[in-house]
Amino acid sequence: MSVKAEAQESRFDTLKWLAVVLLVAVGVVANHYYSAQPILYRVIGLLVLGAVAAFIALQTVKGQAFFTLLKEARTEIRKVVWPSRQETTQTTLIVVAVVLIMALLLWGLDSLLGWLVSMIVG
Repeated sequence: MSVKAEAQESRFDTLKWLAVVLLVAVGVVANHYYSAQPILYRVIGLLVLGAVAAFIALQTVKGQAFFTLLKEARTEIRKVVWPSRQETTQTTLIVVAVVLIMALLLWGLDSLLGWLVSMIVG
């Protein structure tokens, strides 16, 4: 019995995703068709269509899973310990110094190898 329920659920989900795609297509076509209208009205129309499409997409199983993922990601971002301004500045200076040193070493090695090759070739 649950197999039938899942099959109907996926069929309805397919119809919902079809409606989402149709709304997005209508938004694109309408934006092109009404290109002479002020951009404010077109943006408001696209935002309304986007909100309706997002609402329909959130009614599907994959949409709900995506929304859950977003909530969990937000929770994890709040747990991150961000570096202070001093730590960021020090790390940036260290990276710049290492890049400059490596650039000088590679330049020197390239010059040496170029000089050696020119000595061998003539």
